[in-house]
Amino acid sequence: MDRMIHTALNALRVMRDTQVNQAQNLANQNVPGFRRDLTDNTNTKFLDVMNGLQTRAFQMEGQGGAFAEQAGFMDRTGEELDVAIGDQGYFFIQPQNGEVALSRRGDMRRQPDGTLVNGAGDTMLDAGLQPIVVPPYQSIRITELGEIHIEPQGGAPGETVVAGVLGTVVPDADVQLRKGLDGEIRQIDGGVPNPNQGAEVIQFTLEGSNVNPVEELLTSIEIQRNFEIGLRMVMSAKELDEGSATLMRPPE
Repeated sequence: MDRMIHTALNALRVMRDTQVNQAQNLANQNVPGFRRDLTDNTNTKFLDVMNGLQTRAFQMEGQGGAFAEQAGFMDRTGEELDVAIGDQGYFFIQPQNGEVALSRRGDMRRQPDGTLVNGAGDTMLDAGLQPIVVPPYQSIRITELGEIHIEPQGGAPGETVVAGVLGTVVPDADVQLRKGLDGEIRQIDGGVPNPNQGAEVIQFTLEGSNVNPVEELLTSIEIQRNFEIGLRMVMSAKELDEGSATLMRPPE
């Protein structure tokens, strides 16, 4: 009974963590460029008692912060400051409170001082990891390499200047990325890869989140049912244990 109860309780804990991730995913399904959170479970741990392994097994958690890297739906908005990354890669951002991070969010806007920020208020960085400041302009064009060409106000007709370059990176295959406690994407050591401008930038387009609401809801229903089954297992083990104790009780 002891093993049955602890196995069921461990399964309930894993399902609880999965439900937390699903709630987070559903809450961010409309956030541009959001990456779906995954449950990060690793190997199984057996209790070690008196130099021997017990039969109690527990699912161990990994470092956390795993996420799905599939691209989201590309929405042609027509807004000149909306940008998306065509396939693989990330923008560099400076969160309001935190270190430099990676992001797929490209709903940019220009602050009064000219600084480009995304919809979350994070500063967009250039290839040197410095804030991008765009002077007043009549028109703006962003190339596939992330170069920001503007027609400055008061300039000669047809005059264009490069106001900055959106810093991008396509990480190497051996680079492991995780979401931190602040929800931002970085390497496991907390740093970011060096910019290599390998990503394809698409103007007038926004990438949606890669969360599938229908899939998340169906999985949530399945997890809820499994959670109820786990609770029944715990109650059944309790009843069996009480019944065994009653049988072993000496007659009064």
